[in-house]
Amino acid sequence: MRLHRLEITAFGPYRNRQVVDFDALGGDGLFLLHGDTGAGKTTLLDAVAFALYGSVPGARNDAKRLRCDTADDDVATKVVLELTVQGQRLLLERSPEYQRPKKRGEGFTTQQAKASLTWLDGVPTGQPPEGLTRIDEVGRTVQRLLGMSVEQFFQVVMLPQGEFARFLRADTAEREKLLERLFGTQRFADVETWFVQRRRERGREVEAQTLEVRDLLARVAQVSASEPGEDEQGWLEEVEKRAVREWEGAQAEHSRLRRERDAAETALAERRELADRVRRVRQANATLAELEERKPQHDAWRAEREAAQRAVPVLAARQAVQRAEQARERAGADVVAAAQRCSDVDAEAPLDELRALAGRDRESAGALAQLVPEAQQQESDRERLAGLAERIAADERTEAELAQRQQALPERITAARQQVDEAKHAEVRLETVVSRVEELSALLQAARELPRHEREFADATTRAQQAVDAHQQARDRLQDLRARRLAGMAAELARRLAPGQPCPVCGSAEHPAPAEPVDDQVSADDEDAAQQEEQRAQARREQAATEAQRARQARDRLAERLGEHTEQGLATELAELTAERDALRRTAGELRQRTELLAELEASTERISAQLTDVRSRLAASRSERTSLETTVDERELRLREARGDHPSIAARREHLLGAAANLDRLVDARIARDDADGRLAEQRQALRDAAAEAGFESVEAALAAERGEARLAELADALAEAEQRAAGARDALASPELFGVDADAEVGLEQATEAATLAREAAERAAAMAHRAEQRHRDIAQLAERLRAAWARLGPVLAEFAELEALADVVNGRGQNARRMSLRSYVLAARLEEVAVAATRRLQRMSDGRYSFVHSDAAGARGTRGGLGLDVLDDYSGKVRPAKTLSGGESFLASLSLALGLADVVAAETGGALLDTLFIDEGFGTLDADTLDLVMDTLDELRAGGRVVGLVSHVEEMRQRIGVRLRVRKSREGSTLELRTA
Repeated sequence: MRLHRLEITAFGPYRNRQVVDFDALGGDGLFLLHGDTGAGKTTLLDAVAFALYGSVPGARNDAKRLRCDTADDDVATKVVLELTVQGQRLLLERSPEYQRPKKRGEGFTTQQAKASLTWLDGVPTGQPPEGLTRIDEVGRTVQRLLGMSVEQFFQVVMLPQGEFARFLRADTAEREKLLERLFGTQRFADVETWFVQRRRERGREVEAQTLEVRDLLARVAQVSASEPGEDEQGWLEEVEKRAVREWEGAQAEHSRLRRERDAAETALAERRELADRVRRVRQANATLAELEERKPQHDAWRAEREAAQRAVPVLAARQAVQRAEQARERAGADVVAAAQRCSDVDAEAPLDELRALAGRDRESAGALAQLVPEAQQQESDRERLAGLAERIAADERTEAELAQRQQALPERITAARQQVDEAKHAEVRLETVVSRVEELSALLQAARELPRHEREFADATTRAQQAVDAHQQARDRLQDLRARRLAGMAAELARRLAPGQPCPVCGSAEHPAPAEPVDDQVSADDEDAAQQEEQRAQARREQAATEAQRARQARDRLAERLGEHTEQGLATELAELTAERDALRRTAGELRQRTELLAELEASTERISAQLTDVRSRLAASRSERTSLETTVDERELRLREARGDHPSIAARREHLLGAAANLDRLVDARIARDDADGRLAEQRQALRDAAAEAGFESVEAALAAERGEARLAELADALAEAEQRAAGARDALASPELFGVDADAEVGLEQATEAATLAREAAERAAAMAHRAEQRHRDIAQLAERLRAAWARLGPVLAEFAELEALADVVNGRGQNARRMSLRSYVLAARLEEVAVAATRRLQRMSDGRYSFVHSDAAGARGTRGGLGLDVLDDYSGKVRPAKTLSGGESFLASLSLALGLADVVAAETGGALLDTLFIDEGFGTLDADTLDLVMDTLDELRAGGRVVGLVSHVEEMRQRIGVRLRVRKSREGSTLELRTA
């Protein structure tokens, strides 16, 4: 990294624009930023850091006050830095966030931070040619190019005042924090954390399996009712054996008590059988005695049943009387109903008189029969008159409609001729419009394809540019390899030399000092491969250029074809023409229909005239027929009105007469039926009295009183049958061989046998329960023992693995067998610090004239604290190592500067970042005497080797004079000094 130019505006103490030309200042490799205290020397370094990373070193970054307080409101704060990193020259511009007065109104508004990166000598591959404008993208790009973080940059490039003096005197913890930021040892901290987390996870697994073993032991102890001793496996075997013995003993006891239970239950069954026979004898005797006591009741039930059976014929006769009475009532009701229909005659008149009235009505109805056809014809003629009226009205409406159509026909024919002409014109116009629509469609398609061709042209141009860059890179690599091969050609020839063989260059057979191959020797194969790659890159370049040319030609053809047309205009015009085309197509398609309509209208003139003549002739005939028919209907109506009387029609009067005759006939029939019903009722009543006497009853009422319902008869039958069955059953039981000779008064003694059987059964049940519990306990102990042994088998390897992991985690984290109490991260930092001490010792010995050297210590700290980051000083005058805190002020500056330079070398080598061509050292030179300052300046001269530029920051006047003198001595010219004054 080399700085070229710095521009700051309204930044820190600088209210106006200031420019620092580092190319002019660092032309001799050494320059001084000189000024009074507070003049703004460190601010320039802050500006460089802010331009690169957007932050400033140390505590100044926490203040967030980078804008100059005295700057004008319209002057924006910004920092512009031009530099070269890894062969890329770029321009960085940044503005911090700050508060500025509002342009309108009162108060302040926040000016947001901004950043930009611009490439000055070619855009790298993969980067946008316009540069970067996002703050995060600029930050990532700068850090990638420099290869280090902001903390590493502040320690490697800008050696801040006082920082390394504090680092020199710091304790282990503070020194560890700084080294962690510089060397990025987070991955080793992640390893430590991984071991801790892994140990915690495995510990949880071990704890879970241990808890499982303990739980199984507790369950075995609970089941066996015994506690485990020190020998848990032996205790488990003893528990299993004891469970087997208890189970076998319980089974034997259960078998013995079960036999005793069976014997007691057999004796109880025999006693129960004897008791049952005695009970049955007693029950049979009691049943016979009870039936004997209830014999009068049973005799009364039998008499009641017999009387009910004798009354059955009487009941049947009574039902016949009831049916005759019902028939008499129905016949009387029929007479009343028939009399009501014949209300104009006496219902009780003689039957012959009623028959005569019916005959007279029938004769009158017969006389009206001949007038019924005339009445029907009268109705037909009336309907015909109504039809004629409707037909005359319809023909009148048709006549009016035809006359109206005949009047409107000329106008419709004229309109139809105009529509036919319009369709013919549309057919002619359609061809022109269709052609124009096709033309506009093609242009619109071209307009829509133009953006795609422009994108393809842009992509092809980009690919062509990338191919040019790739070809250029391949060509540069080929030239570089050729140059390196020419440089190492002597070594390549030296490999072909053999003792005693002449040299192909000088011819000598002796080869005292053949050239050695360089570290990165280039072979002919490497050069051939690079040449082939360059040729392939050239072919890709030519192909990309051809594709770009084709894409440009395609785009140009489309653009030329479109001319001034736009996609929107073409779309609008096409939509209008498409609508017109569709309308013309519809109109032209109706030409045939419109022509046929015109012909139809022209032909309808004569047809309507003929139809009008026919309608008028038919209308005259209908009117004449209606007049004649009306005369006939009126004459017939006079005769029919006299014949129907008060009735609506002849048929109605005839129906009335016939109905009256029928009603009289029904009245006669009803009176005859009523007389017959009276005779039958008297006969059935006499038959009822005869039936009661034949059944042995004194009267009909006594016979009816003996009636019993089916339920009562069934009840009597069931009760008598039950009594007979009980008596027969009791006699059969007493006569059976099983109960023969059984004494009803004998005592059985069933309670003692029952008690003995109950005791034996309970004892057997308890023994069965104990045997079941012993078996269950034996089975549970066997299952738990199997699970416990499996858990022991799983726990053993897990415990061994956890012990190994725990010991390794302790060592990695600085505990356990780690005697130095150093964690892995501390160990890595100690190795880096040891490298820093070696690099810093070379500088310190030169600046201290060989007196002081750094000594790294990895011993543990006091009271067991972590070690590995100790840093002391070896005093060559005394030969003893002493703490760095005992150095004087000037000696501390030398040690701090040496440590800073050594740390910068190690960090730069560690990060593998860009070559650091610019270095700044801020303050501290005022504490040195003249001789020591010369030694320091000699050391700084060495830093300029290889083109490095060293910038010193100091307010000491002697520094300016010494730098000028040293440069005049070396190059006979004045040194570069930047004078700073307070803004």
